[in-house]
Amino acid sequence: MTKPKVLISDKMDPRAAAIFKERGIDVDVITGKTKEELIAIIGNYDGLAIRSATKVTADVLAAATNLKVVGRAGIGVDNVDIPEASKKGVIVMNTPFGNSITTAEHAVAMMFALARQIPEANAGTQAGKWPKNDFMGVELTQKTLGLIGCGNIGSIVAERALGLRMKVVAFDPFLTPERAVELGVEKADLDTLLARADFITLHTPLTDQTRNILSKENLAKTKKGVRIINCARGGLIDEAALKEALDTGHVAGAALDVFQSEPPAADHPLFGTPNFICTPHLGASTDEAQVNVAIQVAEQISDYLLTGGITNALNVPSLSAEEAPKLRPYMSLAEKLGSLVGQLAHDNLTTISVEVEGAAAELNLKPITAAVLTGLMRRYSDSVNMVNAPHLARERGLDVREVRHDREGDYHTLVRVTVATSQGDRSVAGTLFGNNEPRLVEMFGIKVEADLDGHMLYIVNEDAPGFIGRIGTALGEAGLNIGTFHLGRRAAGGEAVLLLSLDSPLPEPMLWQICQLPGVKTVKGLTF
Repeated sequence: MTKPKVLISDKMDPRAAAIFKERGIDVDVITGKTKEELIAIIGNYDGLAIRSATKVTADVLAAATNLKVVGRAGIGVDNVDIPEASKKGVIVMNTPFGNSITTAEHAVAMMFALARQIPEANAGTQAGKWPKNDFMGVELTQKTLGLIGCGNIGSIVAERALGLRMKVVAFDPFLTPERAVELGVEKADLDTLLARADFITLHTPLTDQTRNILSKENLAKTKKGVRIINCARGGLIDEAALKEALDTGHVAGAALDVFQSEPPAADHPLFGTPNFICTPHLGASTDEAQVNVAIQVAEQISDYLLTGGITNALNVPSLSAEEAPKLRPYMSLAEKLGSLVGQLAHDNLTTISVEVEGAAAELNLKPITAAVLTGLMRRYSDSVNMVNAPHLARERGLDVREVRHDREGDYHTLVRVTVATSQGDRSVAGTLFGNNEPRLVEMFGIKVEADLDGHMLYIVNEDAPGFIGRIGTALGEAGLNIGTFHLGRRAAGGEAVLLLSLDSPLPEPMLWQICQLPGVKTVKGLTF
């Protein structure tokens, strides 16, 4: 088996390359390449480990013919075209926890620096002055801290702030009331936070919804004398409006670690503004954080390339290295069931339902659903995989539903896939024999036991004497050998389903010939 190959294209702690080698993955460390130079070599690699310098654009992804995963050592993935990566079937991962503490601590440090005017006092003292009476700071104790974003980093800042006896108000659409109680913060809408906060710190990604979340209009809603800290992403604050608010004194101080454009121009309007301090994007710049994110990205990429484990992915459900072996046979079954309904449902599909019961109901359902969609979407694309299958389904307006059943059925474990068509619902179900071997057990309401493998022939016919013999004769005369033979029916003399595995593909003329046999209603050649 060929070893996976990974490119580290940005400066990273050497521990990352060491981990790849320890786990049996070939790794090249080639940094500082231009876009054109990266395009020339990226086709050789299965994985790409980056920081913020490498831009993974649509052009790069088009040239990355073997690429399976991009891993960002850090949180932000502004430099990766995630929608294009999803279309290409490339997993995009980040390491959201490796530098969470470091970034949170930097935000708290900036808050202290603002409160006690430390940079200005330091500069004056080192200039030979003793400006003791020039700086009157404020205490943090009993002040209200407004958190815009209360995820990994924001929650750490909240914990530190509560330890300083601050009151914490959080605005985050994804923060549940239960989580707010657990953290000890008050959940509020943005206007309430702006009106009440003495300090505001931002901990949210840059999206269309959060861009300029502190706009000129929202800055005007803040409490007079507020102090603002941003160690998250440039673009969250309207920098021109912030300059104006500092000049008027409405905002008493601001501390930025990030800017809309980095590095900012030397004549940036905020530079030199009283009560403004800044650092050059140092939020994650500690020895511990750099080592942590390098280790994590190498471990995550290795897990995916070697075991199928998916951690901290941004465009596909996570699947831990421990879960992957247990889920792998279920995903194989799910993909075969999705492929089966995809090949048999001819018209436009509107809804697909994935139901699990028994042992399957206790598993992570997202990868199983993604595997179903992978099989289903193969009718549209030969290059579909678990990453781009959900994207293709959304593009076609397919409504995907997931259902878990606590009930006990006829099987220890069962996965059922149902699609809605203009002729009504079509449903197939399968189980695992020996907890490992995928097996079809029901097809359109008819009980049938069959392997789904290789080339198969699907026939719906009237249950009548002599039919099996006629099928065997027709295939034998055409030189087609039958591997396995599976038959099911609703009732004696009613509708029957026949599934045959063949040693070679069925020629198109044979489909027409079989259609002419007495009692045949439907014939379809299948491939798995």
